[in-house]
Amino acid sequence: MHSATTNVQIVDEQTSARLRNGRVQVAATSFFALFAIVGLALYGLPFYYDFMVREFGWSRTQVTSGNALSKLVVGPLFGFLAGWIIDKFGPRRLMLAGIMMGGVALIGLGSMTALWMFYLFYLFNALGYVCAGPLPNQVLLTRWFDKTRGRAMGFAYLGIGLGGALVPLLSVWLVQKAGWHNALRILGVLIIVLALPLAYFVKENPDGEVATKKTATPTAPIGWALKSKTFYLLAIGSMCSIGAVGGTNQHLKLFLSLDQHYAQVEAARVASLVLAFSLVGRLLMGWLADRYTKKYVMLLIYLLVAASIPLLFFASTPGAIYLFAIIFGIGLGGDYMIIPLMAAELFGVRVMGRLMGVILTADGVAEATIPMLVGNLRDKTASYTVGFCVLVGLALLGAIAVGCLPRKPQ
Repeated sequence: MHSATTNVQIVDEQTSARLRNGRVQVAATSFFALFAIVGLALYGLPFYYDFMVREFGWSRTQVTSGNALSKLVVGPLFGFLAGWIIDKFGPRRLMLAGIMMGGVALIGLGSMTALWMFYLFYLFNALGYVCAGPLPNQVLLTRWFDKTRGRAMGFAYLGIGLGGALVPLLSVWLVQKAGWHNALRILGVLIIVLALPLAYFVKENPDGEVATKKTATPTAPIGWALKSKTFYLLAIGSMCSIGAVGGTNQHLKLFLSLDQHYAQVEAARVASLVLAFSLVGRLLMGWLADRYTKKYVMLLIYLLVAASIPLLFFASTPGAIYLFAIIFGIGLGGDYMIIPLMAAELFGVRVMGRLMGVILTADGVAEATIPMLVGNLRDKTASYTVGFCVLVGLALLGAIAVGCLPRKPQ
């Protein structure tokens, strides 16, 4: 009897050890995937917009339209499909394809000589984001973590903040040493080297099974969620806030470098500070989300974004731009992370892939169109005043939508 009990304890300890090791591996995989695909690529590319404006004579509308047009094509066509593939077959293979496309995108953008090439490689960048960015990593983390899901998501999303904080400083150094074309090529290779090996070996489920047609988890119906008013409030809130964040981030370097005449090193320092404080935001908001009502944590994040953008009107005032970087960075850090946590709490994990596929597609549309709108307003008015006011209004509208969400699952 004693021997049987001991054997059971040994098996339980071995199972717990495998689960801990698996969670460490999953967290590391998501960290480096988000570091590369979002931190280096998504937040790195706007650093190069002013170089493109100067070298090719493109307008602000044109340099932000690559992100817009690619996501408007990729999001609606592949967003829900990617979610369905993840729910049916697991996130791993999709992540491998996305990492390769993300790396090739930056290598291609470093080699482009015409506008059509700019659009082509930005299309690959958008595909890489959909296939290897937040969507598959959110599902992967949700499968492996339960009670500590907020902290796990916060840790993984530190990869975005760390990558985004390092890429302006790294880019300044690479541009000085090799020129901006080669700098982009090097970043593309770095994405593949950092993220691909971990994604190749990651296990998709806690039981260690790799999803196939025979072993895939049965998918749950999603129609009830799509008919819910709560879903549309969540989608509208996230679209507005992501649009405000994307519009600010895409134009920050252009605004500082071309409008405020900041030196490259100084502009890079501000961009890096934003992403450095996003690290604080991710940890803080993940910790708060595990302890308090997620609705109120989400509302706090959206209000921080709305409060930070008006500080850009005082960019020439000493210290104002750094106060902006701190507040906006904290809001940015929690923004992307809180959406899947809120969705999992309201709708459960069995529909997460498809549900987040829809929400991230909608967010992608906002993140694509709002920066181009702000760029167009800047080109027409020769000032960012109207554009920044639009961004503040969007952030406040997102906060109102979140305020109308229920506190608990329906």
